[in-house]
Amino acid sequence: MIKTKVTEILGCKYPIIGGTMARISNPEFVAAASNAGACAVLASANYESPDELREAIKKTQSLTNQPFAVNINLFPALMPQEKLVEYVDATLDEGVKIIETSGHKAPEQLVPKFKEGGAIWIHKCAGVRYAIKGASLGADMITVVGYENGGATGTLDIGTLVMTPSVVDSLDVPVIAGGGISDGRGIAAVLALGAEGVIIGTRMMATKECPIHDNLKQAFVQAAETDTSLVMRSIHNTHRMWRNKAAQQIIDLEAQKAPLETIIQAASGQKAEKMYKEGDIDAGMVSCGQGVGLIKDVPTVKELLDRMMKEAEEVISRLQNITT
Repeated sequence: MIKTKVTEILGCKYPIIGGTMARISNPEFVAAASNAGACAVLASANYESPDELREAIKKTQSLTNQPFAVNINLFPALMPQEKLVEYVDATLDEGVKIIETSGHKAPEQLVPKFKEGGAIWIHKCAGVRYAIKGASLGADMITVVGYENGGATGTLDIGTLVMTPSVVDSLDVPVIAGGGISDGRGIAAVLALGAEGVIIGTRMMATKECPIHDNLKQAFVQAAETDTSLVMRSIHNTHRMWRNKAAQQIIDLEAQKAPLETIIQAASGQKAEKMYKEGDIDAGMVSCGQGVGLIKDVPTVKELLDRMMKEAEEVISRLQNITT
């Protein structure tokens, strides 16, 4: 069994964080991932009010007694920033002691709340300087994602292989790394780079419990590592998406220098929700990392995580047995 500072501090079985996914990381999916050994993350951006978040937390707690976190989203387009304190209060009041933040900058104004509430604060970012800033403000762990990552990638375009050791070398706190990790080989590689844990999003989507339509899951099984695109870079909100008709529409609009409002409307999360529920795989955009090319099946979350960790252990054992 692989034990790291992530498993020790968070209390999860595996050094795996289930990536926060808008409109996907709901109580049922989060509970399934945490019950399978990960520390999954409930997406507060899914809820229009702090009271709705409270109910989601209670629902998650009724489905698992294992550790899980709540993500506080710092992107103004996704969360009402003036209500962030209320969302943090709801999280802490309901007894959640692991908080993940993600967004354009570290939430300096929220740090006293985290500390007073006794929370473990994990800050997610996409660059060394952002990682250093988060750690300097008191983050207990830093999550960093490389260029291969699905969803927000930042603008630095640094791959996971370089990003991870660069951040590890710059910090004194545990680092969780992600971007392109879809199997146990990826887990072993990131641990070898000095990370104490991994964050996995895209691969978790192709599981039986993930609340998206099976049409999309099967499309991911058939996808190649080349089937993603970077979109919304023109509006300074770069995301890696699965390349379907909806993503191509955004690419075309950006090439035409369409107005900001037009691009935002075309990228509406409501269209993604329609895709997740009804199975029209071209209806909306979906965050997707390059690791999609390594997806070959749709197991349960438990089957996936057990398999990945077994493979990681086998890789590490093989490397230990290599002699010169």
